[in-house]
Amino acid sequence: MSNTEADPAELLCSERPGEGVTVLTPRDVPLGGPRAIRVRRTLPQRQRSLIGAWCFADHYGPHDVSASGGMDVAPHPHTGLQTASWLFSGEIEHRDSIGTHAMVRPGELNLMTAGHGIAHSEVSTVSTPDTSTLHGVQLWIALPEEHRDTARDFRHYAPPLLDLPGATARVFLGSLAGTTSPVPAFTPLLGAEITVEPGATLALDVDPAFEHGVLQDIGSVTVAGVALGTGELAYLAPGAGRLELANPGTGPARVLLLGGTPFTEELVMWWNFVGRSHDDIAEYREAWQAQADRFGQVEGYQGSTAWLPAPTLPQVRIKPRRNPS
Repeated sequence: MSNTEADPAELLCSERPGEGVTVLTPRDVPLGGPRAIRVRRTLPQRQRSLIGAWCFADHYGPHDVSASGGMDVAPHPHTGLQTASWLFSGEIEHRDSIGTHAMVRPGELNLMTAGHGIAHSEVSTVSTPDTSTLHGVQLWIALPEEHRDTARDFRHYAPPLLDLPGATARVFLGSLAGTTSPVPAFTPLLGAEITVEPGATLALDVDPAFEHGVLQDIGSVTVAGVALGTGELAYLAPGAGRLELANPGTGPARVLLLGGTPFTEELVMWWNFVGRSHDDIAEYREAWQAQADRFGQVEGYQGSTAWLPAPTLPQVRIKPRRNPS
């Protein structure tokens, strides 16, 4: 997914482990097309830039595609990251410069590795006429220095549904509840969808070296006793080996659980690029505007715009932006 803000923030991100549970409130951002749908962005923000290597989280829907026009994001670039697409309902057509043509469907992971550079498009209109409601998350994973220029790649995985006491889960990255995703990661990570039954409490064994984020999707849920509102994300610092989720409501509560070891490298994020310096970002932008071979070409996209130009780069150098101590 592209960050389609006309004036995207330029961020210098550095993680510092905190304590307890911190609740992050999302901000609304328009995404794609003249009838843009709106997404709830919880990462990055001033309170926290990353959770493990998870550096970007957009939560959207449920959207009535017939009213909103759906998602239509023209070919756009990425560097230094992976994109993880996860849907709760609907369907998105993905095309990229490796030649991949794939559908993103509910309960199935599509993981794209940008590395040195990739381009892709995402569409939930025209070519996906059966999509009436679009609802899901788009996540980015920062690549560590030794792998940030790795080759382009695309993986698909449909995790099995796990039955847990009072809950179900699908583990799409890492390990949880005795199951492990076969999808490789460049840093220790966890990604899982969990649905807790009404009135149930679920206690999960988790890696105490990980920090975790719990993103509320539907229903009422508490994390370690802290209630989450719509689209909020609970951050938990490393140290605890158990994570407790409770559903005090009368309907199912669904969350996305993200985790990873704290990412200690400084990152510069701007638009769709992840680098290490202002000069990195300027180089990536120049290459994209010139339609250089670095990103390749996306074939088969049928939208009205051949590719998505990059916004104007700020004239000032990056100022450090860090998590509070």
